[in-house]
Amino acid sequence: MSVGTAVALVLALASTTLTNLAYLREHDAAAALPVLSMRRPLHSARLLLEDRSWMLGFAMETSGFLLYAAALALASLALVQSVAAGGIGVLAYVSARLARRRLSRREFVGVAASVVGLLVLAASLAGGSSKGGTGSTLAIVLWLGITAGVALLLLAFARALGGVAVAYGLAGGLFFSIGDISTKVATEGGARIGFLVTLVLGYTLGTALLQVGYQAGAALTVAGLATLLTNALPIAAGTIVLDEPVPGGALGALRVVAFVAVIAGAVLLARPETARGKPASAS
Repeated sequence: MSVGTAVALVLALASTTLTNLAYLREHDAAAALPVLSMRRPLHSARLLLEDRSWMLGFAMETSGFLLYAAALALASLALVQSVAAGGIGVLAYVSARLARRRLSRREFVGVAASVVGLLVLAASLAGGSSKGGTGSTLAIVLWLGITAGVALLLLAFARALGGVAVAYGLAGGLFFSIGDISTKVATEGGARIGFLVTLVLGYTLGTALLQVGYQAGAALTVAGLATLLTNALPIAAGTIVLDEPVPGGALGALRVVAFVAVIAGAVLLARPETARGKPASAS
């Protein structure tokens, strides 16, 4: 494993830890505010920007993004995102501690799967790694467009999907994945700096949707669902549209096992669960 890759993975781990802690702070702050609405963006933005607690969470999230961007400049999107997928384990553990409860069996298995995935990923890097490919600009634009379309459909059928918390968490995750993929592409420089537009749009809409979702559901439900898609889609995009190679032989098999493990952990942790004595808002 090259020094650059090692530094990238450390940055990615620091990024996902900071970002998921920020989600918890933003959730608590947004839940205490008057009703936020995507139909009144300026009013909702003012409520958020005037809340010191939310602004601190947003500053933490922004710092996490800067670390994430630095990691992407050194390693492939799929590798960095796989490390980021382990961040939902941090979210699950801290949210349980704050609620003064133990992790459920499913949450414990999810955390364990994420940790195992990260360890297997580290083992798969023994043969070294590169920044990956670049991919076709047309394919990238098509991927981002389809992702945005799916997010809009989720918002249109929010009630049928089980409520605002679920729909906004999923849609927020889709827009965040647009931001993540755009960040990787923009780090390549040249004409691809133009992807800064989709980067800003993706992160702005993703952040806004999560704040509305936070008022309707628990942090682990909303941010968990968002994190699931934020991690799964860029990992897939890295291989499908950015032409990032997966090593052959045993190392390649380990890499695939790692990807599957971290996503399985995210699925287990993101699944909405009814709290004791109180139905989950997202159900």
